[in-house]
Amino acid sequence: MYSKLTRTLVCALALGACKPSASADSAAAAGEGSAAQAAETAATTGNGSGAAAAPAEATASAAVEAAARAADVDPALAAPADVAAPPVDAERTASGLASKVLQPGTGTTHPGAADRVRVHYTGWTTDGERFDSSVARGEPAEFPLNRVIAGWTEGLQLMVVGEKRRFWIPVELAYNNRPGRPAGMLVFDVELLDIFPTPPPPETPADVAAPPADAERTATGLASKVLQPGTGTEHPAATSVVQVHYTGWTTDGAMFDSSVTRGQPATFPLNGVIPGWTEGVQLMVVGEKRRFWIPVELAYNNAPGAPPGMLVFDVELLNIQNH
Repeated sequence: MYSKLTRTLVCALALGACKPSASADSAAAAGEGSAAQAAETAATTGNGSGAAAAPAEATASAAVEAAARAADVDPALAAPADVAAPPVDAERTASGLASKVLQPGTGTTHPGAADRVRVHYTGWTTDGERFDSSVARGEPAEFPLNRVIAGWTEGLQLMVVGEKRRFWIPVELAYNNRPGRPAGMLVFDVELLDIFPTPPPPETPADVAAPPADAERTATGLASKVLQPGTGTEHPAATSVVQVHYTGWTTDGAMFDSSVTRGQPATFPLNGVIPGWTEGVQLMVVGEKRRFWIPVELAYNNAPGAPPGMLVFDVELLNIQNH
């Protein structure tokens, strides 16, 4: 929960409602909580392989496409003929993940487990019900591979850009029958559109253990130091929505969150985060980068599951969206 700024600041820092980004959560079709799409049921039989089975499989596929056209549904969204089970010619990994290349890729590089990817995808349960689709939404999804279900984390590392692949993800690598999630084995058609390699993590500050003597201090005990002067002249208000890049450490030097390593700035209202952020970011102007030492009382106050004690954040203010 504390590895994502929108969650860290809007959810964890405020200890309130989570507000993950739209792109990351649409991709959570593969991971943590996308909205279900309208159910779509179609013919789902077809489990053959080799020359003898090809005509039957082609007939089943044609029937699916015909049913989709009759229902005025994009054939790409209709359940595959082999949705019920992987065919015998599907590739299988040691974990039980099965897949089949539908369209060869044009790239040569495979994503790493922590890389961010952009994809189009559609997901079905094995009875042919479609529960999510970026294709239906008309908007690709972006997400880091280490923030989705295990079958996606493993499976997309097999792919290259331009490739389209069908995955049959065993229940143990999917949602594991968690309440409110699609149940059982899941089937996804995934097209890998782009890979965004994970940037190296920022170096741990030498003064992470305690604020230096020349740090500025406020009456609340918040300490900070300007690392890079800003180019703006206005300061955000307590109710402003701001866009930032940031990295957070505990005082033993352990990094617990970073928008920098995700390669995606965070946007949030200053009155929706921990007091140390609400107060501290108001000291900044656009373009400024500042290090904050936030006392425990202005941080998570040792809330269960949150980073404990005083916290250190490097914050760069990129934009003030409203004043």
